[in-house]
Amino acid sequence: MSTATAAPADAQSAQPGSKKKLFIIVGAVVLLAAGAGAYFLLGGKKDEHAAEAKAEHKVPAQYIALEPPFVVNFNPGAGARFLQVAVQLMTRDLEMAEFIKSHDPVIRNDLLLLLGNQTVEAVSSREGKDTLRGAALEAVRQIIKAEGGEPEKLEAVYFTSFVMQ
Repeated sequence: MSTATAAPADAQSAQPGSKKKLFIIVGAVVLLAAGAGAYFLLGGKKDEHAAEAKAEHKVPAQYIALEPPFVVNFNPGAGARFLQVAVQLMTRDLEMAEFIKSHDPVIRNDLLLLLGNQTVEAVSSREGKDTLRGAALEAVRQIIKAEGGEPEKLEAVYFTSFVMQ
């Protein structure tokens, strides 16, 4: 009889041990899943922070002055007789700054033609000046593209002096 009573005792002691093992395994799986989730969650945030930091840490702007200032005549009979404009181009790419300097004659030519085509009425208002600035940016970008450069690296055209007389 001792063997018969021993078997049920062994069966009862085996169940709590296997429940303990099962509990430990399930706990380990849950901890691993939570750790993996935290890793990916924080890893994604890390990438977002790196992208934000990179966006905040822009390369300093490079301004290229087109010297001397542009001087063009208005049509006779207009309220003003001539327009003088000082222009600077802005990029954050050092190679683009050198590219612009090396193509200065072509850029100056096309900007002179653009400025010479303006009327006093067209450039008298703020909106007219902004429109002209946009047209100048597009004209210079077209030159950069035609010469094999990357036009998107030229960010802006600024008029640092704008005199009509």
